Amino acid sequence: MSPSTPTPPGDAAGGDAGTGRPIRAHARRNREKLIAAARAAFAAADDTVPLEGIARDAGVGIGTLYRHFPTREALVEAVYGAELDDIVGSVPALLDQLPPDAALRTWMNRYAAFISAKRGMFDILRAGWASGRIATPTTRARITAAIAAIIGKGADAGSLRADVDPDDVTTMLLGIFLSTTAGNTPEQTGRLLDLVVDALRPKGEASGLAGPSHPGRGAVSPLTAGAREAVISSTNKL
Repeated sequence: MSPSTPTPPGDAAGGDAGTGRPIRAHARRNREKLIAAARAAFAAADDTVPLEGIARDAGVGIGTLYRHFPTREALVEAVYGAELDDIVGSVPALLDQLPPDAALRTWMNRYAAFISAKRGMFDILRAGWASGRIATPTTRARITAAIAAIIGKGADAGSLRADVDPDDVTTMLLGIFLSTTAGNTPEQTGRLLDLVVDALRPKGEASGLAGPSHPGRGAVSPLTAGAREAVISSTNKL
């Protein structure tokens, strides 16, 4: 930055080696603003997101961004972690506010948004995982644990089946999200998620969440063991 260029507000204290508590608190706020701006940028973009634009949207200078996130991979990893924490951490509040089956359907919408937002940064994540620059995530285990918590409450309430393996539900959801493209409509995704929730209800339970019935829908053959393993293998790092 040249001497004639004014320092953006907060840049001087954006994470340098200060020792006072106010500086640390300010640096933390800058980091949170950068992550929030990056989350919005990656969710909206189909191509590379300029780091300068993220810094501008966060109201800080590019120097502050690099002090917190020295590489693009570091920023993407932080965004990924924040998104995952939100989706997993939302389960208790949903179960407090809604019946388990409705909580599951609402949570699925949030998970769909998580996957959609990650598409804009997946190439960076995949390269980082392959090179070891980004730690291999525990995403699948955490998502499956969240599903297990909801299904357990639903089984206790009698609104969801007790004989379901939560990891099977994770596989179904990832199959939906990976098979749909940017041209897919939210309505179609919603219908597919309704079908998943219907499959998780005890036999004979009527769905209050699905849309109009679809006459003529026939029985669908289950995945072969090989096909199911292929799906699981392709989604283990998501």
